[in-house]
Amino acid sequence: MILSLPDPMPRQKLFVRLYIAGALTIMLLPFTPTASLAQSLPADGTTATARLDASPRHGEWVRYDAGDGDQVQAWVTYPERSDAAPVVVVIHDIRGMSDWARAVGDQLSADGFIAITPDLLSGKGRGGAGTESMASSEVGRAIRDLDPAEVNRRLRAAAAYGTSLPAATGQVGVVGFCWGGSTSFNFAVDFEDLDAAVVYYGTSPATEALANIAAPVLGLYGGNDNRVNSTIPAAQTEMERLNKRYDVNIYDGAGHGFLGRQSGQDGANQAAANGAWPATISFFREFLEE
Repeated sequence: MILSLPDPMPRQKLFVRLYIAGALTIMLLPFTPTASLAQSLPADGTTATARLDASPRHGEWVRYDAGDGDQVQAWVTYPERSDAAPVVVVIHDIRGMSDWARAVGDQLSADGFIAITPDLLSGKGRGGAGTESMASSEVGRAIRDLDPAEVNRRLRAAAAYGTSLPAATGQVGVVGFCWGGSTSFNFAVDFEDLDAAVVYYGTSPATEALANIAAPVLGLYGGNDNRVNSTIPAAQTEMERLNKRYDVNIYDGAGHGFLGRQSGQDGANQAAANGAWPATISFFREFLEE
């Protein structure tokens, strides 16, 4: 039997009413960002300056006292959140303070952390300045000449400065790249109050030093970087023996410095960055958002 509806609604009006109803339903649903919206990567070396210029987050240059009047210049960025945020100290690579290092800090703030990026060449350049006063050919040599004890003292002071900010919690992590990755691992050896350390393609400390580590460590490495990767197995074995957490991710085909060179290695660097940065943020959230 066929039923006839009296005064059927014109098809066009029915479509319009359904469209409006659907739109109102979508507007009333809570917004949950997709992974692609909620999680992005730091800029690579070619886009860092533009990303910094376009950032909506507050960033500022500061000077903090690292003891005995040692003044260290640092870039601090703040997340847009309504509560106190954990702190992450960013250790630059062997190129010293750069827009790329600052852009990493900005992305950490986009992900919810206060980031402090010290120029560890502060006071080592011309006229007592830092990286900005030095030729690029001088920077690597100057970093290699840094006293590790002085570097750790400056990093401890950076952590103290960051966690003393009114907008900060007392939780602090560290992340470093290349030379900074090795320095991050060594800082975990030195600083017993550290809550988490992330090492990007940095060599491991001497195995006898690993007993001093209290913080969990995440290591992120390119597969085509045996100079660095050859130091991983001994550290893994010792950290496992000591029952300390050391997570290792090695990304096939990626080269050294993949996060800052995302277009390299025929797509392998990009794939490594796509995996490593979310792993970094998850690791920090696990141990700093307690």
